[in-house]
Amino acid sequence: MNVTTPSFEWKWNINTVAVLVGFSAGFIAWGYTLAELETGRTTNAANIESLTRRISIVENESRMLANHELRITNVERQAVDAASAMRAVEASLNSLAADMKVTREILQRLEAAQSRGRP
Repeated sequence: MNVTTPSFEWKWNINTVAVLVGFSAGFIAWGYTLAELETGRTTNAANIESLTRRISIVENESRMLANHELRITNVERQAVDAASAMRAVEASLNSLAADMKVTREILQRLEAAQSRGRP
């Protein structure tokens, strides 16, 4: 019993065509998917760069606002200090005015006493 090797025959049948069409469609879909992924990655990279620029601008503005807030706080503190100093000066002036009034009255009494004492 001799077994012979089957001879190779090149035949196009429906299975061969289906497999070749399937492989071709798979490669085309794979290429399309890779192209879409690359396009999406490029778009996302551009969006990330834009967001990074915007965030850095916002951070700079935030620092400027914090600086202005600090300056305004210092100015308000100085205004409060100046107002309390002005109240202290006003109290001192009122006290000096009262002392001057008393001094004037004393001088007037002394002058009146001296003028009565003279012939």
